[in-house]
Amino acid sequence: MTSVPRLLSVTAAALLVAALAGCADGGTAPPTASADIVIPAFAGTCEDSEGVTVIVDAAALGDADEASATWCVPTEETIVGSDALDLARIPVEGTDEYGDQVVCRVDGVPAADLVLTAEDGSDYREECASMPAAFAYWALWVKPAGGEWDYAQEGLSTLALEPGDTLELLFTLNGEPASP
Repeated sequence: MTSVPRLLSVTAAALLVAALAGCADGGTAPPTASADIVIPAFAGTCEDSEGVTVIVDAAALGDADEASATWCVPTEETIVGSDALDLARIPVEGTDEYGDQVVCRVDGVPAADLVLTAEDGSDYREECASMPAAFAYWALWVKPAGGEWDYAQEGLSTLALEPGDTLELLFTLNGEPASP
């Protein structure tokens, strides 16, 4: 019969050997390749070509300024718009009919219960079912490095952005603002 102190000593020794074996060269996981390291986005504009600048401008809604900001998404490679927004932690909601190819809400704006008034005085609430109203919508704008602003020609999941580019989600209400 083995004594309890001896059994505890043997068990402790076995656990120590197992723990040390995991520290040996063969038991460690390989280090993560630098290409797999994701540098988080930070507030502000990217300098030169250190990444993609993402701007959200909801100023047309007046009290939605908290949804307006600028982020730098560090990258040395081409990324798509939806990835840039994910890295900047900007939640975007598409529409039922068109998915994320049509932006309905950015960070919950415009809220589903917000009444938007058209120039003709009619009221509208965004339901994100199909295309937003022609007088109240999120426009995607792209400015290539050293270039001029232009409407994005693709949706977020296919819109390729190069380091140095800027992506702006601009809420336009009754035609204002017309561009960034």
